[in-house]
Amino acid sequence: MKAAVLYTPGGAENFQIQEVPIPTPEEGQVLIRIKALGLNRSELMTRKGYSPNVQFPRVLGIECVGEIEFDPSGEYPKGQKVAAMMGGMGRDYDGSYAEYTVLPKTILYPVQSDLSWEMLGAIPEMFQTVYGSLHLALNIQKGETLLIRGATSSVGMLATQLAKHQGLTIIASTRNPAKSQTLYENGATHVLIDDGQLRNKVRDLFPLGVHKVLELVGAETLQDSLQCNRPGGMTCMTGMLSEKWSIPNFAPMEFIPATVQLTIFDSGQMRCATQSFQEFIQLVESGEIKLKVNKVFSLDQIVAAHQYMESNQATGKIVVLT
Repeated sequence: MKAAVLYTPGGAENFQIQEVPIPTPEEGQVLIRIKALGLNRSELMTRKGYSPNVQFPRVLGIECVGEIEFDPSGEYPKGQKVAAMMGGMGRDYDGSYAEYTVLPKTILYPVQSDLSWEMLGAIPEMFQTVYGSLHLALNIQKGETLLIRGATSSVGMLATQLAKHQGLTIIASTRNPAKSQTLYENGATHVLIDDGQLRNKVRDLFPLGVHKVLELVGAETLQDSLQCNRPGGMTCMTGMLSEKWSIPNFAPMEFIPATVQLTIFDSGQMRCATQSFQEFIQLVESGEIKLKVNKVFSLDQIVAAHQYMESNQATGKIVVLT
């Protein structure tokens, strides 16, 4: 099979497209024929060597969609469509930057869909992250105001649509004024240009602050995001577009405003139900949710795909077809 192997961390040019043996599943595992996969910022971090305990050489990729090629237990028939994500994929063991991969059954979602592989490939991790952030972490409610910081990312674009579908007022932020119209067209009620300080801009619109904040930029803007909350509000840090996770000299009593809640969502720690995943696919099939696939690459173009992701040009998901 063909795989993109990373022997040493560093630049995108370190990926090598090679012919390698098709792996054999053991007990509790299945062999997946990968059809498509979405790219993720965390894979960029792993490629650079920032993910602890990852051993090289490694095939990256924390999500994929495809078909069951072989299940030793016979539980899944050959050809069953599945999605998979996280669970050590692409970090503890080889992931989805390949034509086949062996995965534990515990991270599989069997799916039924007539969507193209390109569209299905955009869904798994993006949906899991958005659904988990909005519902499991922030517990969004109809009528609330939500600030999405980093709204032109694939997660931000989908979060805008899902939150609007739930009846929330959306404030979307971007560092690039040229992307403002894209955010309005995606369903944002208000668009703010993010220069690192949004508190005053948010309070010009909502003097008390917003009910909820979805923080996708990362640690460097988190304190300002918390200050955008109204008393009793909540911020969920999910993303790290800034590539910064940690906060030097973190002093909670000074950092977090009184009565404001701070939480996170990590799809490696919690998983959405299979039913929720299938229901979302049906929303896409019906046209109620319009997925934004920004650009599609082939596996042979993985270097260019990573370079494009790192350039921050995308407004939506980057998908790779095998």
